[in-house]
Amino acid sequence: MNRLLSSLALLATPALAQAATLDGASLSLGWGLPFAGILLSIALFPMFAPGFWHHHFGKITALWSALFLIPFAFSFGAGTTAALVVHALLAEFVPFVVLLFALYTVSGGILVWGNLRGSPALNTGLLALGTLLASIMGTTGAAMLLIRPIIKANDNRRHNVHVVVFFIFLVANIGGGLTPLGDPPLFLGFLKGVDFFWTLKAMALPVLLLVLVLLALFYALDSYLFRQEGIRPRDKTAASGLKLYGLRNVPLLLAIIGAVLLSGFWQPGISFDILGTPLALQNLLRDALLLAIAAVSLKITPRQVRAGNEFNWAPMLEVGKLFAGIFVTIAPVIAILQVGMAGQLAPLVRLVSGSDGAPVNGMYFWMTGLLSAFLDNAPTYLVFFNLASGDAAQLMGPQAQTLLAISMGAVFMGALSYIGNAPNFMVKAIAEQRGIAMPSFFGYLLWSAAILLPLFLLLGWLLF
Repeated sequence: MNRLLSSLALLATPALAQAATLDGASLSLGWGLPFAGILLSIALFPMFAPGFWHHHFGKITALWSALFLIPFAFSFGAGTTAALVVHALLAEFVPFVVLLFALYTVSGGILVWGNLRGSPALNTGLLALGTLLASIMGTTGAAMLLIRPIIKANDNRRHNVHVVVFFIFLVANIGGGLTPLGDPPLFLGFLKGVDFFWTLKAMALPVLLLVLVLLALFYALDSYLFRQEGIRPRDKTAASGLKLYGLRNVPLLLAIIGAVLLSGFWQPGISFDILGTPLALQNLLRDALLLAIAAVSLKITPRQVRAGNEFNWAPMLEVGKLFAGIFVTIAPVIAILQVGMAGQLAPLVRLVSGSDGAPVNGMYFWMTGLLSAFLDNAPTYLVFFNLASGDAAQLMGPQAQTLLAISMGAVFMGALSYIGNAPNFMVKAIAEQRGIAMPSFFGYLLWSAAILLPLFLLLGWLLF
């Protein structure tokens, strides 16, 4: 990381460092087409050309990025383009992917092993545990830790699809709503200045309400299906309690939390300017600590433990390649939003604002949420965060309800589709590998629309 920063610093001539920001009022919506292209590729290729996407998603993302950067460089010059790329990668992408990398690495070093019988009580308990862990170790970490044990516990039941569907709802999405560690959009808000504990306090009530209702619904549905099955085929393996391996990684999870908190509370006022992008010392230290923690985890975890988790780097490589392109190509969209009514997204600004200019929080909730469901919740959060004002202090103060609406929409409605949040597709793939006939893309939409949309309507009515 330091070597990379040093190399970039050598390039920081006055011509290149002229700006890391854009004048959104002068930009057309056409500059946002590559960003839309990446998101549509994420949504459509896995449905219509999954094999092609699996082998070439990095090239597709690079192509969309090039279709943005090359014309942009001709229009605005190499200096502005270099500043934009450096800002997108060093200020946004690197902190985002480093945290995911650390959580994924450390959680992959903890193996839950055993053979349990998938009764309604046990399944509900595992879902509750995963939901709690999601805000501590991230939705990706919690989902990867518990999806295999819960599938194995239900491998002799005829009805087990609903178990994985509710697992996606709770563990891969809603459970991550309490802290910036839990879900990528909340971590982006933390990077923008949202206080770590503001998220915990503001999101506690809506998360608790949703979790309690969903767990009760799951228990009722699972109990009904359990009774319908009658006498189940005898499990091929004897029942045994859960055993945990790789416990030396647990202190490393606490160290990750400590590193993130350190960057929020320690403000030495020292920063380094790279092509117009200030990099605060506390953030550089946080990222270095996270990388060191991941390295320690790789060093101290026995290979058998990671093998038991079927641990590999494919999910991280996919996230890294996709989000590098997303963070670069989203820059003009954010710039247009930041100028509000002066930009070409003025109709969107009017949609989420009243006649007096005040934010319509209910619309922020639904707009952020529905776009999160079909695009990706991290960049969608970023778009509406900047649309609301982009000022964390303002959003935590007079506009706290607006920030709550954006946070709820991004976290909760990422559960509406397989593409709403990174762990959703990972969980689906693992379940299908284990022989579970998961719903299609639109089949899953029917599940989520029937169960989640009425709850979101009620929650939006109560809070906004």
